[in-house]
Amino acid sequence: MRAATLLIAVLGLFGCSRSPLLDKPLVPPAIQASLAANGTADGRARFREIFCAVEAARRGSAPAECDRLVLRLPGETSPAGGPVDLSAPRRPTRVIVVPGLYNECVKNLVTPFSDALPELERQGYRTQVLWVNGTSSTAHNARQIRDAVRAVPPEDTIILVGHSKGVPDSLEALATYPEVGERVGALVSVAGSVGGSPLGDDPGALYGALLRLVEWRCKGGDGGGRDSLKRRERAGFVSDALARGALPARVAYVSVVALADPERMAALLKPGYRRLAKIDPSNDGQVLASDAIVPLGTLAGYVRADHWAIALPFSSTSPVLAATLIRHNAFPRAILLEALVRMATEEMSRRVTASPGRVRA
Repeated sequence: MRAATLLIAVLGLFGCSRSPLLDKPLVPPAIQASLAANGTADGRARFREIFCAVEAARRGSAPAECDRLVLRLPGETSPAGGPVDLSAPRRPTRVIVVPGLYNECVKNLVTPFSDALPELERQGYRTQVLWVNGTSSTAHNARQIRDAVRAVPPEDTIILVGHSKGVPDSLEALATYPEVGERVGALVSVAGSVGGSPLGDDPGALYGALLRLVEWRCKGGDGGGRDSLKRRERAGFVSDALARGALPARVAYVSVVALADPERMAALLKPGYRRLAKIDPSNDGQVLASDAIVPLGTLAGYVRADHWAIALPFSSTSPVLAATLIRHNAFPRAILLEALVRMATEEMSRRVTASPGRVRA
């Protein structure tokens, strides 16, 4: 434990960086190219409307922060001013959260959206966390997702919410098992490693050592989790799935991307940020912004958070870590999750009239 503590402290020291990015009036070319190449619909204006409406309803008289938290990058159109339905779902809807790499190994420390799911239930949704194996490959975890979907009562509409590697796990389940695509209405990608991450290819000596310290806490599975996040692996999967039309067209794919200035990022994520910034400074400490968007889906937007703050509530579950190595973790995750679920619901209603086939590039 002393060795682990020392390593974490060293990582924190190596993470120092001061180069604010988010207030510069430029959209990184990689993001623009990603949207064009992936055939992704730009839903940023509508998501801003939904996020702001949810915030106003849930925060009451508290000052509105939606325009600060949801980044307004160039190219975003003006909102259409359409109404936002904040009523309870018309039919039973189950939101299933799929955690990312290693999350199962530290689930006693933090659970994705554990601070947000109770509020979602108060709004009439059913929720659960699907603990896929923390160190296993996407193929292994896709089977776990298939089994979990099969166990859901047939009257429930299912919305999968994946964080980080939970997104490629979910995509593989949708592409591999037709029964998953028949039951799932939407997949929401939250800082998803859709295109993998350069850190999967080479995490660096210090970061790799930290990951090995975490891995021993997970048991079972095939141990292929980190290899599944190599960019060649993920790019190969995505291109093959699109070429075969393997992703169900009836499923709505909604992506939200995390972006954080390094000085507003957890110290433990700064080494990853610095390595990724050599390729593109638009990253969340784990994933490049251009790799976090599901092709042929809808981009909800970019939010001011790092890879952990967007989904993992260390600020409420681990106050010591939140005050030291995982600072800047506070984020209105309950508002974000509800806004994403409501946007996914709108997208699902649009997909109902679309072709029931599979998505092709």
